[in-house]
Amino acid sequence: MKSLKEQISSLAEAHLPDESHYLVDVSIEEKSGKKRVNVYIDGDEGVTIQVCAKLSRTLSEVLEAEEWIADAYVLEVSSPGVDYPLQNTRQYRKNIGRDLLIQLADDSEILGTLLEVNEESLKVNTKEKAKGKSKKINRKEVDIPLAEVVKSIVQVSFK
Repeated sequence: MKSLKEQISSLAEAHLPDESHYLVDVSIEEKSGKKRVNVYIDGDEGVTIQVCAKLSRTLSEVLEAEEWIADAYVLEVSSPGVDYPLQNTRQYRKNIGRDLLIQLADDSEILGTLLEVNEESLKVNTKEKAKGKSKKINRKEVDIPLAEVVKSIVQVSFK
């Protein structure tokens, strides 16, 4: 039998408005005896509040009718937000040209501009301060296997 997370994930994917929208993640937390279900969706061109609201209504109707969650719960459907780690290649593609802070499996970090993405790797133009007192920034293109990526966060610039 599928877990609650898997059931909600399948239901959400089945009720997305079209192929340009996709499920990013479903998280279920329990606080003070109340479940909190967060459904994160995105779209190739972003996601509107109307899409989130419609999906929320649909999920709520099924959760109530099928009694998937016995006790009180809170359901929230939203886009992941800028501080949420990238989860799939579609999200990476959407962020080509933006700066990412990438944490690798060996605990090292890479800061750079995302240039390309495919199913196996990312190509990033890294930024490193030159050694010594120089203010120069060294740049180098590197390929990073996705299997080595623990977390990638889009860096917001206010320039």
